[in-house]
Amino acid sequence: MDRADVGALVRSAAGGDAAAWRSLVDGLGPLVWSVARSHGLSDADAHEVYQTAWFRFAQNLERIREPEKTGAWLASTARNESLKLLKAARRWTPTDDPHLLDRPSEDPTPEESVLDSEEAADRSERVRRLWQEFEELGERCRQLLRVLIASPPPSYQEVSAALGIAVGSIGPMRQRCLRRLRARLESRGTA
Repeated sequence: MDRADVGALVRSAAGGDAAAWRSLVDGLGPLVWSVARSHGLSDADAHEVYQTAWFRFAQNLERIREPEKTGAWLASTARNESLKLLKAARRWTPTDDPHLLDRPSEDPTPEESVLDSEEAADRSERVRRLWQEFEELGERCRQLLRVLIASPPPSYQEVSAALGIAVGSIGPMRQRCLRRLRARLESRGTA
C-alpha cells in the first residue's frame, strides 16, 4: 500500500466510508501487529496494543494532518503502547520465590491493629484510673509526688525548700504516698 493510497483511504474513512476503514485495517494491521510483537509482548498484550493503537487512530481520525503518514503514526502509537505495557509489567512481576512470598509485611495485620488499639485503650484507661486515684490522695502526698515526677527531677534539697519538708523525711514520705496510691488502685482492681 503506497502513501497516496493510504492518504485517500484515511480521508474516505474520516468521511464515514466503512470499506475504506476495512482496507486501512487490512493494509496496515500487519505493521501494527509486527511493532507490538517486536517488543517481545505476549499474544494477549500484543492484541491489547493492536486494539489500543487502532482505537487511538479512530479517536484522532479527523485530526490527522498528514493522512499519507498514517502508517508511521500507527507504528509510533503501537510502539508507545508497547512500552507502556512493558513498564507496567516491570512494576508487577509474578513470582513463585518462597523467600519473597513468605516475607513478613511491615504493615500490621488487621488482627494486630485491633490488638494494638485494644492495648492502647487499656493503657489509656489505666492511666485515667491512676490519675483519678491520685486525686483522692491527701494534699501533701499529691504535692510531693507532683514535684518528684518533674523532669528533670529536682534534688531533695530543692524539694525540701519548695515544700518545707526535711530532706531526711522526703524518701519515707514518698514511700508512704506511693503505698497508699497502690493500695487504692488494688482495692479498685487496678494493679
